[in-house]
Amino acid sequence: MLTGLAVWVAAAALGLSALLRASHEGSTALRIAGVAYLLWLGVQSLRARPGRAPGQPALPPRGGGRRLSLLGTGYGAGLAADLLNPKVGVFFITFLPGFIPHGQPVGATSLLLGVVFIGETAIYFAVLLLLAGRVTSWFGNPRVRRRLDRATGLVLIGFGIRLGVES
Repeated sequence: MLTGLAVWVAAAALGLSALLRASHEGSTALRIAGVAYLLWLGVQSLRARPGRAPGQPALPPRGGGRRLSLLGTGYGAGLAADLLNPKVGVFFITFLPGFIPHGQPVGATSLLLGVVFIGETAIYFAVLLLLAGRVTSWFGNPRVRRRLDRATGLVLIGFGIRLGVES
């Protein structure tokens, strides 16, 4: 996703995303590509077996070889999700110019602001990943898991009782 952001920032700094915004056909093509990608992800999620992340192949690759897929999982999926989202480009066209001081070069300042945005996003992702690892290991503790299951059961019983007494 950070690579996708970098591409959109470069496009905005070069004026390409403004051209895309002005071009109805270009915007429509990007939107259709985004819709197709989302539909593909949805079908992959429906085909996924329990315990496997969406986007992983439903069937193992033939011949035991490694399946190469740009849009399948990990890096490719994040890159495609970001590049096929025209809202990201529109964001850089409509939001960032409001922060460019009068008289400053638009391209260079847009690029600088985009780099700051990417840096902040990278920090956010790093914190998110750090916390996700800790929470996952915490949920893996059988004692904690048992308590969470009990709490969830009580909440569900409470919802059931509330639903039963409401008219």
